[in-house]
Amino acid sequence: MKKSLIVFSPEETMQLGNKLSNFLQPKDVILLDGDLGAGKTTFTKGLAKGLGIKRPVRSPTFTIIREYPQGRIPLYHMDIYRLEDGSADELGLDEYFNGDGVSVVEWSKFVADALPKVYLRIIFQRDDKKGENFRNITFESDDARFSKIIEQILGEKK
Repeated sequence: MKKSLIVFSPEETMQLGNKLSNFLQPKDVILLDGDLGAGKTTFTKGLAKGLGIKRPVRSPTFTIIREYPQGRIPLYHMDIYRLEDGSADELGLDEYFNGDGVSVVEWSKFVADALPKVYLRIIFQRDDKKGENFRNITFESDDARFSKIIEQILGEKK
């Protein structure tokens, strides 16, 4: 399943993350891909809020993984951009992916070999010609459960 929608503000991006949070359960893996500044961390902030995480969510660019254990379920926010050289082996990604929380992975292409078979990929595309905050956001998954979630979140929006 693959569906897209357009958002016009960071608030709409956060609301989308918040909406997704209602359907998540432990061991879910969410991949967030897109250029720098496309809205990946903004989306994660909305997701965290929906999970009941009160701590401020910051980009894990320099720490690589930030853990937020205090929500309905824990959130593991990963930014793999700095691992272009493939040094993800030491991170213990399997422990996160098979753990008690939701794993959100930014720049997933850098750890493609380490990803589980089941995940939800969300692609963020900016188009500054259409407006500073214009984003085309595409949800895609081959998994039946995630496909149903995509339908519930996006409905018939194109």
